[in-house]
Amino acid sequence: MSLYVVVGFGPAGAATARLLAEEGHSVRVVTLSGRSPEPGIEHVALDATDSGRLSEAAQGAAAIYSCAAPPYHRWVSDWPPLASSLCAAAEATGAVLVMLGNLYGYGPVEGPLTEELPLAATGPKGRVRAAVWEQARGLHEQGRIKAVEVRASDFFGPGVTDGGHLAGRVMPRLLRGKPVSTLGDPDAPHSWAYLPDVARALVEVASEERAWGRAWHVPMEPELSTREMVDRLAAQADSGPVAVRRLPPAVLGVASLFSPLIRELKEIRYQFDRPFTADSSTYEAAFAVRATPLDQQIKATVDWWRERLAATG
Repeated sequence: MSLYVVVGFGPAGAATARLLAEEGHSVRVVTLSGRSPEPGIEHVALDATDSGRLSEAAQGAAAIYSCAAPPYHRWVSDWPPLASSLCAAAEATGAVLVMLGNLYGYGPVEGPLTEELPLAATGPKGRVRAAVWEQARGLHEQGRIKAVEVRASDFFGPGVTDGGHLAGRVMPRLLRGKPVSTLGDPDAPHSWAYLPDVARALVEVASEERAWGRAWHVPMEPELSTREMVDRLAAQADSGPVAVRRLPPAVLGVASLFSPLIRELKEIRYQFDRPFTADSSTYEAAFAVRATPLDQQIKATVDWWRERLAATG
């Protein structure tokens, strides 16, 4: 039994922490506010940008999982100190730094994304996410830390309630058979990362030394458009056909005046306006985790949302 430290308890952090606990490990979760303990998981309240306190919390850990993220509109200012603190804690403790990344750092690309592509983003959020990994990789190459990054496309699945195409603004309406709205072209092919598969990949690479020092794409099922995913979810829910409507640019323009989140999405509109797909074959050729079959992903997502809505009214 090993100790693992998970920084952040959003959907990915929670799924990773609970998976580690289910495997019999001791898990320490670090968040600003802390929480009540749960089986196998200790929750600690501290500011993860405080490298001294984070290092103390991570003493004896086999790995530190970076699953936290600053508020979307503060990425440029808040990611660098968080990343530096995570790297300092990894260096002080010898723990493997396992970073949850996304696909922003590549920027707009024609064709499927692969790990071999350069991190050539031109927007501020893409550049800062690229810099976070480059910092960790540089320290790894210097022999100062052990680091690995797992990159995922849009999350969906049990536990994903905010953000993403298939979360809180879609599932409640879909289950009632009501039309749903989407950013960009609803018929553009898109890669989807199923949250339990994200957690399984994060856990796997921590113990695989040959994974360290580079980035990997989470295993994902073949791409489907937003419309195709909504159709499959609606069929599983037996809610009847659900209309999928593209949000008009004028509506987004007005919404951006009042919502920092909508305003910040302008940088990554290319991910929704055209095909946005990721190739995970390199990971699958090297390691054991595979994407959960799509039918199982769809059923588990619908079942979880039904239970959640029944409980919350």
